[in-house]
Amino acid sequence: MKYTVLVPSSKPRGQYAKGAERREQIIQTATDVFATEGFEGTALKRVAELVGVKEATLFHYFRGKQELLTAVLAERDRRSMAAMDTDAGLPLMVRSAERNRAEPGLTTLYAVASATANDPGHDSHGYFKDRFAEVVDVLTVDIERRQSDGQARTDLPARDLARLVVAISDGLQLQWLYDKEVDVADGLSQFIDVLMAP
Repeated sequence: MKYTVLVPSSKPRGQYAKGAERREQIIQTATDVFATEGFEGTALKRVAELVGVKEATLFHYFRGKQELLTAVLAERDRRSMAAMDTDAGLPLMVRSAERNRAEPGLTTLYAVASATANDPGHDSHGYFKDRFAEVVDVLTVDIERRQSDGQARTDLPARDLARLVVAISDGLQLQWLYDKEVDVADGLSQFIDVLMAP
């Protein structure tokens, strides 16, 4: 999901570019801070401090905290995709789960935000709705290919299996919030092995 900075047309283009640059700086900094420190309380003050502005100034660039958090989640996805050297689909799901372990703050942010954004009026609703649809579509294509090649079970439609993979991933991630011994990547791999069984 892309966001734009609304600037009155009377302002010079340079000022718009500067505002867009500052907005991007806030997103990048917030992503780094939230990855290690989480997103509650002092994290926003820390973001503002690192960017060199007052905390209230952050919200000249975003409608509110939730819009900033959504922008951070989108940046997390972008970084994750850029860092992956594996094909999209099932392998990417496992690699993403492994990467999430190294970013506990962002992983917690994702899990909490996804559970609270079901209201269509919520700032992150569109992001999660689109993200779930895209992940299911990508997994469906991968599973259909594997079914055609005889590498995956065919007793269920590929889209149903894709939804189960997402459900397992998010369900394990939710359990991880309460018990850091839960290994999401390992559990997901085990489920995919069952999925691959003819």
